[in-house]
Amino acid sequence: MKRGIWKVTTSVVILAAGKGVRMRSQLPKVVHRVAGKAMIEHVNDAARAAALDKVVIVVGHGRGLVEELFSHGEVDFAVQEDQLGTGHALMQAMAKVQGDDTIIVLAGDTPLLQPATVRALLNHHQQSQAVVTVISTEIDDPYGYGRIIRNQDGSFRDIVEEKDAREEERQVIEINSGMYAMQVEEVSSVLDKLGTDNQQGEYYVTEALRILNDQGQKIEILQMDVQEDIYGINDRVQLAQAEAILRRRKNVALMENGVTIMDPNSTFIDCNVEISPDTIIHPGSIIEGRTSIGADCQIGPAAHITSSIIGQRVIIEHSRLKEAEVGDDCTIGPYAYLRPGAVLHAKVKVGDFVEIKKSTLGEGSKAPHLSYIGDSQIGKGVNIGAGTITCNYDGQNKWETILEDGVFIGSNTNLVAPIKVGANSITGAGSTITRDVPADTLAVERAQQKNLKKR
Repeated sequence: MKRGIWKVTTSVVILAAGKGVRMRSQLPKVVHRVAGKAMIEHVNDAARAAALDKVVIVVGHGRGLVEELFSHGEVDFAVQEDQLGTGHALMQAMAKVQGDDTIIVLAGDTPLLQPATVRALLNHHQQSQAVVTVISTEIDDPYGYGRIIRNQDGSFRDIVEEKDAREEERQVIEINSGMYAMQVEEVSSVLDKLGTDNQQGEYYVTEALRILNDQGQKIEILQMDVQEDIYGINDRVQLAQAEAILRRRKNVALMENGVTIMDPNSTFIDCNVEISPDTIIHPGSIIEGRTSIGADCQIGPAAHITSSIIGQRVIIEHSRLKEAEVGDDCTIGPYAYLRPGAVLHAKVKVGDFVEIKKSTLGEGSKAPHLSYIGDSQIGKGVNIGAGTITCNYDGQNKWETILEDGVFIGSNTNLVAPIKVGANSITGAGSTITRDVPADTLAVERAQQKNLKKR
């Protein structure tokens, strides 16, 4: 069917029903994580960034895990109960898209895909007014990929899969990327003509292109240098290779935006991490999840930060932070552990071998050494001496400790919760405090010292 202008509204169909046998995993292949996100999340993000209107994911093996990834997103699902090939997967998706839509077809196991590649495919498809446009690329070792077969004038003739190719066809180095732009109405009209007369006994989406071409429909080939973008993950070795590429891309992007990474080869930063300029990342650091780090920070060496919010001018050395919030001008470490719910206001110091869980430390407070702080509300300017323990668990319940502004906790103090120490009070070193302490009070609890002569 000839059209003057191809429809601008565009959906994307992501094929994600396969098991991924070579991964040797109970998980479906596309949910394996790369640089902090599942493979299919990378593909979905690239499609979204290319401003596509709707996403349809074809699910099959492990469908519940794939659907769970997008439980809060605007994604539709088509189910491929039996994995009978890419053509069969596309058949299942057709019920989810409008008859006059343009669709982009992508593979769910290509986490290196970039939005610019998707946009280039769509733009070329619209400008050429083709029924189908396929991205191709040339690689030195095309083994395993379908080969692009052209006519003498360079136009599309066929795509032949590796297992079905003749020897001369295997010599072709131009390969099928597995990425297509398609007009739904025209492609839908030939899907019922697909057969399984091939080495794999599957329905190939590429056969639809051959049928349309034989009908005189226009099939476009867009050759691009996109060897990374089309890189499909089939085993753990390729998973690690993709991880390295995404990590390199992230590090380069951060450095180009003013972040210093002293040794990119030993620094692991997830794709969703945000870091402001003039922050320095020292070797051996791992920054993952939805972490945000402000400007002028010193991170590492050997900092491990997960899904935390870090302010400006913060120093974190040899420490572990997980789901924590850190205000400006704080110093953490070495060897501190901030667990979920730890909140440090500005100018807080947390020193070596201090563990903080579900607690807030007010501005200027300090816990310099060897302490456990759990389920606590700590005011401003509080000093927590070495060896202090908040005894928050009675065997059944967790209880809260409250230290008001200006409190000084002597070394080796046990604070048996629930307990409150009033403003500007002091606890004597070695005390076990079991009752509330009023403001402006010295609380001391210790056995009488006895000095006995040696026999």
